[in-house]
Amino acid sequence: MASHRRSPQPGLAARTTRVTVLSAAAAATAALSGAAAQFAAADPGGAGDSASRVDDLYQQAEQATEAYDAAQERTQRLRAELGTLQDRAARGQQRVNELRDELGVVAASQYRDGGIDPSLDLLLSDDPASYLDRLSTLDRLGGQQAGELRQLQSAERVLHQQRDQAAGKLTELDRAGAALRRHKHEVQHALASAQRLLAGLPAAQRARLLPGGDQRASRDRVLPDIPDLPAPTGRAALAVAAARRVLGAPYVWGATGPNAFDCSGLMLYAYRQAGVELPRTSQEQMNAGPHVPLDQARPGDLVIYRGDASHVAMYVGGGMVIHAPYPGARVRYDPVDMMPVTAVTRP
Repeated sequence: MASHRRSPQPGLAARTTRVTVLSAAAAATAALSGAAAQFAAADPGGAGDSASRVDDLYQQAEQATEAYDAAQERTQRLRAELGTLQDRAARGQQRVNELRDELGVVAASQYRDGGIDPSLDLLLSDDPASYLDRLSTLDRLGGQQAGELRQLQSAERVLHQQRDQAAGKLTELDRAGAALRRHKHEVQHALASAQRLLAGLPAAQRARLLPGGDQRASRDRVLPDIPDLPAPTGRAALAVAAARRVLGAPYVWGATGPNAFDCSGLMLYAYRQAGVELPRTSQEQMNAGPHVPLDQARPGDLVIYRGDASHVAMYVGGGMVIHAPYPGARVRYDPVDMMPVTAVTRP
């Protein structure tokens, strides 16, 4: 499977600065800290105000989802690295044990053969020539023992370093796990706040705000003048086809298919079917290829939204994108200008 990571190039110059996963996590945390106080009250402003609040909560949930995805990816990588270090340490311990056993055998042999003064042993020997041969062997054994002792000392130093590395990696893994749990809580908190807000609305108003109702995606917009061109590469065409095959699949935060997706998970899945390995998060996907102007978008291009790059969709032509919109919705088509565009990336 091809790996595809290129340096970002100029495009949409005013809004294509690199956004890190940490900045997204920080934005999500800051926004979520006041969510309960801000949204728990009854909606005094009618359907428009409620729609805006639901939008905000879903955006916070998506920001936290991308931070969760990044923490999950880091946790998986750290687990693999820890396993490698533990395997090396196990092999190092086996080598140390083997060297110790070999030294024990040599030491025991020398003790048995060298328990009497060599000059006296020679005088008493019935076969002086045989004795001298044996003494030469013992000298060689002594040299071998010294060499093996040095090997043992070196192996023990390496083993100590490997154990230290494994311990450090385990500490990193613990921190990554804590971040994963924190971002999971942030997603759940934002979604619960949105559900409480929706539950307090009249049924007709709630129906307009729920996924599938006459809400955000159906607002009047003027689409930019985007020519309906073919995909720039065969792999981009395959990715578009893969995304279209999963239309209607549910949005599930942290999911990468094949039956459910979050926004960046859908892009990862679609391009993986085309043999291209994209980064995991929308912030990273923004820099997975050169940037192009919005009016030059081609099918398969990734459209990055919001200033924190917390949402991503795939351009499919005709001024439309396909994406996993937000929790509770399903993979669908929407106008490319459904929200502020930060960058258009061509993997």
